[in-house]
This record gives sequence, structure tokens and C-alpha cells, in this order.
Amino acid sequence: SSSPQQLNHINTGKMAKGKGAKKGTVKFVIDCTAPVDDKVLDVASFEKYLQERIKVEGKTGNLAQNNVTVSRDRTKLTIASPSDLGFSKRQLKYLSKRYLKKQQLRDYL
Repeated sequence: SSSPQQLNHINTGKMAKGKGAKKGTVKFVIDCTAPVDDKVLDVASFEKYLQERIKVEGKTGNLAQNNVTVSRDRTKLTIASPSDLGFSKRQLKYLSKRYLKKQQLRDYL
């Protein structure tokens, strides 16, 4: 098990939540700058992974119908969702950790 300090670093380094420009939109930003610069993480495959696995109302592949967007800006992934949908940061955190585990990077990031 990791020390609390290590876990805190992962939380602040991986996720940042901010309100979107449009009223009623929640944006989640996953900043992958450090692992991408070290050529450890491929943002494109991570984006594809999230698009395939994010669940909306209990179903995967349900993003477009509910106006949830996953966009990429070089090293940052932005997930925007209508606030009334109740999209959770926890799910993104879970999927991020699961992706890292699958890529066998979980111990390093």
C-alpha cells in the first residue's frame, strides 16, 4: 500500500475539476503531460479507452446521446458533461487507474 503523500500526488497530478464555460456543464481535465513527455503514456489510446468504457446511466457507448464529450489537446484530456447528468469524477479516477494497471504503469505514476 502507498503512503498518503504518494496518493495525494496522484490525485492532484491526475485530476483537476473545473466548471465549464456553458452554464450547466461540468468539465473534468486529466493532465497527462508528465507521462507523455517521458514517452510512457499514449494519450490517443487512453482517450479511446475512456470513450469505450465511460458509463452513462449504467451503459457504455452511451456518450453521444447524453452530450458527454471526450476531447484531447496534446497532453490533456477533457471530459465535458451536462451537470444534471451527475457524471462522477470517481468513475474517471477508477477508469484511469484501471487503464494504468492494464498498461502496467500503475506502480510508476
